Amino acid sequence: MTAAPPAWDPRQYRRFEAERDRAALDLLLRLPDDLEPREIWDLGCGAGQHAALLKRRHPQARAHGLDSSAGMLEQARALATDVVWLEGDIAGWRPERPADLILANASLQWLPDHASLLPRLAAALAPGGVLAVQMPLAHESRHHGIMRATAARGPWAERLRDVDVIAPLLAPEAYYDGLAALCEDIDIWSTTYLHVLEGEDAVLEWMKGTALRPHLTALADDPAMRTAYLSALADALSAAFPRRPDGRTLLPFPRLFLVARRRRSPGGGAGR
Repeated sequence: MTAAPPAWDPRQYRRFEAERDRAALDLLLRLPDDLEPREIWDLGCGAGQHAALLKRRHPQARAHGLDSSAGMLEQARALATDVVWLEGDIAGWRPERPADLILANASLQWLPDHASLLPRLAAALAPGGVLAVQMPLAHESRHHGIMRATAARGPWAERLRDVDVIAPLLAPEAYYDGLAALCEDIDIWSTTYLHVLEGEDAVLEWMKGTALRPHLTALADDPAMRTAYLSALADALSAAFPRRPDGRTLLPFPRLFLVARRRRSPGGGAGR
């Protein structure tokens, strides 16, 4: 019997919306100034704010938002904007028309085999089209290391041993090499954000919105064990990320960015 996929809780995810949104907005600022997309896809669109923003910025474009979470798409549809919202998995996504802009903000890290995934996405671009990606370097971060260590010890260890969590990303050079055959103007960089979080157990609450979903799903049928695991993890995270004298908690979080443009047609235009 196949285990149920980890569910997204839109309210929990949006608890730190301003902090999470910073990286997406920084990515959008790096889009080429001369890009005039007619076909836009936001892969892993979540609650839809970035697809809606791109539609407002490019009103003549056909904008699509794809997400595997019905709950997130319900939030997106409530925006009442002229975007086509679709439920589906990025792994099986194949657009009917070549895309001029593919945005994948904090979504591809959940998918395997980036060595083939990124070239496949680039191949879905029209000549001159742009692939814009942001992925948290989560596996490499301190709080994810604490999560894995806590999951590996205690009465929950057997239940969590084979649960898939975020895997390491490829080296930046590997992403470049995977895109170089199809793309030009490949820009790859990383940034570490120092998030200033409010509230009790702030890092734990941050992780409940994303990284902890697989573990919470695996323990959903045993509330007592789930509570014990979260309590142990909260203690470990609080020791590593203590609240400052002003009551706030600082969370360093590194992220990898990638903007690549598909080579234009031999005639030099960006049309199909």
